[in-house]
Amino acid sequence: MADFTLPAPNGTSPFADMRGHHVAVRTPDLESAKRWYVETLDFRVVAEWDYADEKLAYLAPAADDRFLVEILGGGEPAPREVRPYTDLADSLGYAGYHHFCLNVDSVDRTVETLRARGVTIVTEPFELPAISRRLAFFADPFGNLIELAEVLA
Repeated sequence: MADFTLPAPNGTSPFADMRGHHVAVRTPDLESAKRWYVETLDFRVVAEWDYADEKLAYLAPAADDRFLVEILGGGEPAPREVRPYTDLADSLGYAGYHHFCLNVDSVDRTVETLRARGVTIVTEPFELPAISRRLAFFADPFGNLIELAEVLA
């Protein structure tokens, strides 16, 4: 099975109009976060705006106009516990936001390119047969985890 089967859509739900749009990532510095996503992952800056004492931006992957990462920067975010992920098992010990996922054609090729760009891989590629995926994890400079997923044949 190349992919899992989704249940039939519930078009009668009062929430049938809900669609995914973006994930927000809080950082202390919009410019450095934006620069990392653009220079390291080839994301594109879609929009930028101010809100209170924060600066925000929507970023889109190189060839995907349907998913955005919203960077929330500036202001004075409250101190948060540092999560020094060394592997996936470490990361699962924390509650709350965990990661966002980017689908790729080849996890191995993408990991190789990330390494060449100086990105530390948190979890080496592995297969998860239950969802027919090959996965890997890396983190942005602020410790936010990003998953890579490849659908297996």
